[in-house]
Amino acid sequence: MKEVEVTVLRYDPEKDENSRFDSFNIEAKKNMTVLDSLFLIVEDQDPTLSFRCACRLGMCGSCGMLINGRGRLACRTKIEDLGEKVLVQPMRNQTVIKDLAVNMDKFFKNWEKVKPYFVPKEDTDEFSVIPPSSGRREIIDENQDCITCGLCYQSCDAVAIRGDDFIGPAALSRAYNLIADERDGARAERLDLVTEEDGAFGCHSFGACVEVCPKGIKPMVTIQKLKIKKLKKAIGLKW
Repeated sequence: MKEVEVTVLRYDPEKDENSRFDSFNIEAKKNMTVLDSLFLIVEDQDPTLSFRCACRLGMCGSCGMLINGRGRLACRTKIEDLGEKVLVQPMRNQTVIKDLAVNMDKFFKNWEKVKPYFVPKEDTDEFSVIPPSSGRREIIDENQDCITCGLCYQSCDAVAIRGDDFIGPAALSRAYNLIADERDGARAERLDLVTEEDGAFGCHSFGACVEVCPKGIKPMVTIQKLKIKKLKKAIGLKW
């Protein structure tokens, strides 16, 4: 075991005028995660510390936060990989509820804007099953693992600059999956929807979303594909 200093940005909007940093010393065991350290702090040092988590397996995405300046899932980030000082802050681009817990309403409202659900065609038999040999499955599989953790959204500089005027990488990535699925009946409508001013062309291709995704999804690449589809559609090519 080694002693590690965990510094947490604290802020309660109902009580505090300004945020502050609190530091806690913990005994870090092998394979201990940042989430484990936060639980230790709550149990042994400060029960008022607030954060969000659920599965603790990297599947639900609810423990996203800034750890040493980078967006990560606390349950999948090991203390031993971070050194003797760990800085934990809430996700950017979203309102802090308390300490490390943020309000995700803005993120999910943007998710809803792209109509993130499959709309079957009237003739559902034509594309009800994707033949394994067709190659179409690979097109939509690459983004299927999104867990809506919001890490790409919090890391996105276009969101930071434009706020609500940009839908964000997660929602656009989800939209592409549905647009690329030939069985979906709302492809054209959805493509027009996500290529308006607040959509794909608002992406500045900074690439931060690619760096932080815990599932290896590349939203920036997907957004470029949306732009290409829109341009092809505009000049009458097959998209």
